[in-house]
Amino acid sequence: MSTTITGHTKLTGLLGSPVAHSISPMMHNEAFNRLGLDYVYLCFNVGTDGLKTAVNGLKEIGIRGFNCTMPDKNLMCELADELSPAASMIGAVNTVVNENGKLIGHNTDGMGYMLAVKDAGHNIIGKNMTLLGAGGAATAIAVQAALDGVANINIFSIQDQFFDRAKKTADLISSNTKCNASLFDLADKTELKKSIASSDILTNGTSVGMAPNIDNCIITDESVFHENLIVSDIIYNPEETKLLSIAKSHGCKIFNGLYMLLYQGAEAFKIWTGTDMPVEIIKEKYFKR
Repeated sequence: MSTTITGHTKLTGLLGSPVAHSISPMMHNEAFNRLGLDYVYLCFNVGTDGLKTAVNGLKEIGIRGFNCTMPDKNLMCELADELSPAASMIGAVNTVVNENGKLIGHNTDGMGYMLAVKDAGHNIIGKNMTLLGAGGAATAIAVQAALDGVANINIFSIQDQFFDRAKKTADLISSNTKCNASLFDLADKTELKKSIASSDILTNGTSVGMAPNIDNCIITDESVFHENLIVSDIIYNPEETKLLSIAKSHGCKIFNGLYMLLYQGAEAFKIWTGTDMPVEIIKEKYFKR
């Protein structure tokens, strides 16, 4: 892969921390080159403390668009000039496009996750989900899963700054979709075990277990795993988190966040360029398991 930078090259990129491990630059730059598009994609290690300054600077230099990853997705909602309906409902932004100086925030995470479920060979429509976390990615998953037809979603979160917002999201889902969504304290191990026992899929929507903290696992009671349970993790570095490794040892079907990254990225690519990403080519080169 080679990239030729010109005076007309449009800049895109990723903001978050950490980002050095990200596959996104290879994925997007490969797609740009394959389609002959004069764009480039770079990573910028920016946490919430520096996000406003970074976004203002990128806007000033005319960036075409960028992705946001942890921990920047929620704050980006406040910094965008306008939000798409999905981003507004979710309360988090993972994709921004610069339309003539106006930064418009989108969220493609939920769609990316649901396409990844399908890609892994599973159908969870009409079934039950236990979702761990209430941050930007987890909220996007909950909203899109509900819209797509998942029957019940039990969300478990620590009692942090996201908890009250998660309660509102659960109520919004229950009121506006056919899905029943409920919020629980992650510290309530009895309720968590009960939820997983009746679930078809358990999804970790947090960063627990992500490199470099690969020995961490959000589930501490291995007795919750059962053979009929699908276990997924939005983390893709490492490719097999401790959660997935333990679940696999108990006979669960597992998949990680690689294809969620692929499909949410494909949606972002189309928002910036107006062109479909050559997904099968990118999958074969960078995501083949």
